[in-house]
This record gives sequence, C-alpha cells and structure tokens, in this order.
Amino acid sequence: MHHLSREQARRIAVRAQLLDADRPGDVVEVGEQLCAIKIDPTATIAPAEQTIPFSRIGWGYEPGQLAKAVEDDRALFEFDGQFHAASLLPAMLALMRARVFRAQAAGWLEANARFRADVLSRLRADGPLAAAQIDDSSQVAHGDEGGWYGSNQVPRMLDLLSYVGEAAVVRREGRQRVWDLGERVYADVAVIDPDDAAHVLERRRLQAAGIARQKSRWTPVGTAGEAATVEGSSWTWRVDPDALEALDDDPGGRVAILNPYDGMLFDRPRLVELFEFEYVLEQFKPKAQRRYGYFTHPILVGDRFVGLLDAELDKKKENLVVAAVHELGELEPEEREMLDAEIDDLAAWLGVPVQRAR
Repeated sequence: MHHLSREQARRIAVRAQLLDADRPGDVVEVGEQLCAIKIDPTATIAPAEQTIPFSRIGWGYEPGQLAKAVEDDRALFEFDGQFHAASLLPAMLALMRARVFRAQAAGWLEANARFRADVLSRLRADGPLAAAQIDDSSQVAHGDEGGWYGSNQVPRMLDLLSYVGEAAVVRREGRQRVWDLGERVYADVAVIDPDDAAHVLERRRLQAAGIARQKSRWTPVGTAGEAATVEGSSWTWRVDPDALEALDDDPGGRVAILNPYDGMLFDRPRLVELFEFEYVLEQFKPKAQRRYGYFTHPILVGDRFVGLLDAELDKKKENLVVAAVHELGELEPEEREMLDAEIDDLAAWLGVPVQRAR
C-alpha cells in the first residue's frame, strides 16, 4: 500500500494527462498516453479534438497532424466519438465482437435484419461511404428519445454496427464520417481474448489517469496498478507504478487551458476529491441560469484549477474575444502573466489577435 500526499496525487494525475512542463512531441504520443481524444463539434474556440492536443503540445501542434495520424498513418482510429490509440485495437476489437446489446437495441436490430444486411452489402460493394450515400431501407424506425438521430435510420444502424466491429469510420470529410466494412478496416488486427482485453484496457485507463479510485464508474480501472491511500481522502485508490517511479523526476508545472470535454475533467468525483474543483458545464443550462458562461474552459496552473476562461473565436472579426477570466482564487502576479501569455499563445495558434473585455 502506497501512502501519498494530496500534492503527490495531483502531480501524478497532471503528469499522466501530459499537462506538466514536459510537453509531448506529437499527436500520436498524446493519443498513446491519453488513450482517447474526444471528438465534439462545439467550437467556441476550437473543436475538442483540436484543443486537446494543443493544450498538451502547444506550438508544435498543427490540426492537419491529427488527420494524418488517423487517415494516413493509422496510428489513431475513430470509435464511438473518440480518437483512440491504435495500440488499443486488439483489446477494443475483442470487446466489440463480444458485445451483447441491451433489449431495446437488440430488438431494433432484429426487426431491421434486412436493413442491416442492406447496409453491409452496400459498404462491401461501394465503400467507403458517408451515411448520406446509403439508402434507408429500414423496416422499423428508432424512437430516438435522446434526439441524437433524425428520421434517417442509416446513422443509427452504422453506429450500432460499429459497436460490434461490423462497420468502422475510416476518415472524416468535414464533420461527416466516412464508413467501411469492419472486416476490411480491421483485417490485420490480431484480436486477443476478451477477458485479457478487459484487463489491458483497465491498465491503459490507469496509465491515462495516473491515479483513480478503485471502484469508480467514471474511470474503471479494476485492480490495475497498485493500491494507495491519499492524505485526507477516505477512498481506496489505484496508482500507476510507472507514475510512482517518476514522482521524483518532476519537470514542474505550467498553465493549461482545457476544453470542457478534456479527459482530465471527465472524472468529476476525482476532480473534487483531489483538486477541490467542482466543474459544471453550463452549455445545457438556460442562459439566465449560467454563472460563468456557455462553454467555459477550465484553467490549470501547475496542479491547481485556478479559473475558468469564457472566450469565443469571432470568425467574422477574426479575433479571440475574451469575455472574462473567472478566478476561483486570487492569483499571484506571476501566475496572471503566465495565464495571459497562454491566452496569447492560444490566439496565435488560431491565427488571430486577442480582444480582451475592458
């Protein structure tokens, strides 16, 4: 059992997410360490799949590097709304093929057996194809209680087929996914045993988190790594042994502006327990109920969350409009300078000047 101070635990978490002063070299390195990069179209500043690599790499990152890594090098692949490291494919594909759908999805697929065959046949004959290029021959429409799909049933079918490895996204054209048969896309993947796959993914999740609660539905790591306690916390933790070994090799901290869908923020209970940071995304709140802004980006300085950036890229006027920096505690003058410099760097990466509110 390892006994960690709260500061040590935070440093492990920050370093595992590549948010310390030792920046990674490219987007593949980011994908391999984080395991997944969220894809989301909300772009008050830039889409999540672009700001997440930038917040790690900084100036060395260009948006075209992500497309190259996915489409040309096949070092990353898209699945279920995220770009994943290709090294995870043997484990993830094993679990895809072993997946059993819940009753509602299984019933819909059974009722649309002919439609399923039609979609796969079209991909086999003419793929890769966008969903709009495939005819909707469904027998039964999906209720779409969540509002994610329109009346066309093809995107719903493709998503379900992707979850069991029968279809796969090969690239994007703009925001549109382009699909092909899973058997073609995954032809060279050596699939492993599903039980082994589950353990592999638990270890990789812990690698990306550095430290996680042993029984967490947010970051399910099982018994991967080694047991630990954290000063002031009653939780039982699992810690990555490689992260423990690197504790004394501390490159120091820096400022990072995080997209709301950044993996560092996903495990909300851990954020509160380790960082005393309670983050609420106000995107889906009515405007009158928002305290900080529609899509505020949390600001990390070293191992502390110090504020929220409310900013938006004005494409017409071609500038980054900073409406507010909501400080969660008083910043030192040096920290304010570092934060201003990071905002300037963000704007320069976008290719625009900064317009700060008076």
